[in-house]
Amino acid sequence: METSKKRSECPLSCSLDVFGDKWSLLIIRDLMFGNKCTYNDFLKSGEGIATNILASRLKGLEENGVVEKTAHPDSKAKILYKLTQKGIDLLPIIMEIYIWSDKYLTIPADLKATIKEAKKDKDAFVKTTSKELKKR
Repeated sequence: METSKKRSECPLSCSLDVFGDKWSLLIIRDLMFGNKCTYNDFLKSGEGIATNILASRLKGLEENGVVEKTAHPDSKAKILYKLTQKGIDLLPIIMEIYIWSDKYLTIPADLKATIKEAKKDKDAFVKTTSKELKKR
């Protein structure tokens, strides 16, 4: 996920180089909707990411300006991760994936409620959620 590697000039291909693998998208999801912000938080996600993969994906997301690290206020041993504006700007894409999933897959009821809310007024949902993410 190095910023200098490009497979082609195609915008989709270049975007996928930044955030398009399974684990990176799940980290972004956890930062957006899971209230997760530490390395251990990500390790506890249900998908069971390996530590070496997690470290690699966090590094790549940071190098590509999608996440940033900050000091933990309570522990010098911990680092907090948060989405940058570039990462927050992925929210509409993630929501479209959720809406597609709601149409074709079985998803949990609580997530269905979030998707239903987003579908009512996508722009308002993105604006409100983006503001919340900036505060974190």
